[in-house]
Amino acid sequence: MLVTKRMKNWMTVIGGLFALTAFLSGCTDSVASNGMQAPPPQALPVFAVHPAEAATNDEYTASLEGTRNVDIRPQVDGYLVRIYQDEGAFVHKGQPLFQIDDKVYQSQLDNAKANLLSAKAAQENAQINVNKLTPLVSGGVVSDVQLKTAQASLDAAKAGVAQAEALVTSAQINVGYTTVAAPVDGYLGRIPFKTGSLVGKNDAQALTVLSQVDEVYAYFSMSEKQFLDFKNRYKGATVEEKLRQIPPVQLVLADGSVYAQTGKVETVEGQFDRTLGSIPFRVTFPNPNGLLRSGNTGRVRIPGPQSSVLVVPQESTFEMQDKVLAFTVGDSNKVAMRPLTVSGRSGNYYLVSGGLKDGDKVVYTGLDRLKDGAVIVPQVISLDSLLKASPL
Repeated sequence: MLVTKRMKNWMTVIGGLFALTAFLSGCTDSVASNGMQAPPPQALPVFAVHPAEAATNDEYTASLEGTRNVDIRPQVDGYLVRIYQDEGAFVHKGQPLFQIDDKVYQSQLDNAKANLLSAKAAQENAQINVNKLTPLVSGGVVSDVQLKTAQASLDAAKAGVAQAEALVTSAQINVGYTTVAAPVDGYLGRIPFKTGSLVGKNDAQALTVLSQVDEVYAYFSMSEKQFLDFKNRYKGATVEEKLRQIPPVQLVLADGSVYAQTGKVETVEGQFDRTLGSIPFRVTFPNPNGLLRSGNTGRVRIPGPQSSVLVVPQESTFEMQDKVLAFTVGDSNKVAMRPLTVSGRSGNYYLVSGGLKDGDKVVYTGLDRLKDGAVIVPQVISLDSLLKASPL
């Protein structure tokens, strides 16, 4: 009887353990099952693409230069004793920039002036002899040979005076050269020399470069095909006439902003660069506030004709391996990455010539949270409303 009770107790304990294990296992399975549930689809804005009238802008990489970039070089040798202006300063024509020690040249000037005084004294003495002999020759007291000799001495004295005057002028010029002044208005570049440096007119390196930038030149190049397109696009019998037909162009700066002033394409070189296979153009931009400097880079944007093209906001695209892509929405609201063929830009939009067709649905924003094949909940918006808020 005792054995039977013990067996019943053990059976009860074992049954309880099985029940507890089953309960804990069920809880674990429930947590695991809940943890593996997929998140709900994202709700993202989607628009349908359609053609719109847009101007196709052609852009060319450009480098900027001042209308005049002048190397400032010394005309005499000597030590720099003063640098009047700092690098980057705006200076006016005639304003002093550098001072070279003038002691040697001032001494040469003083010596030249003394020689001039001596030459003038010799000329005066020779003139006295001529004046003295002239009446004596007329009276037959002395021969005319003596008068001719005296006249020759006077002529030599006059030549000596002229030579001395030239030496004085040369010495004065050299003294003037010791003050190096600005030949034009403009901005100073880097100054590689310091006070006490020995400088000379045969130095390979200039004292500085002075850039006149009230206007700037933007140089860009066209390939042979682009040049032929340019000639076919604009009316005119000559290249000069075609240049006059190009509308005002824009300058896109290195940070992507557009320079406030428009420019004019003025000249094109006479021949192609055989190495690069391109021909350079020059655009002139006003620069009244001096915001542009020599050495800047940017892109010259030439507006093209209006045409009907598919447009996609740039914020609806992303780049991968030098390709521009967008997410399109297909069946079952699944998204797919699609590469785009971009033919140009207009405002904040890409002009798309391939990769999309009229009516295709494109995800507007939230691309950083998407993967190829993901399912979304489309929130349809109108492309026209986007174009109205941010025109082409």
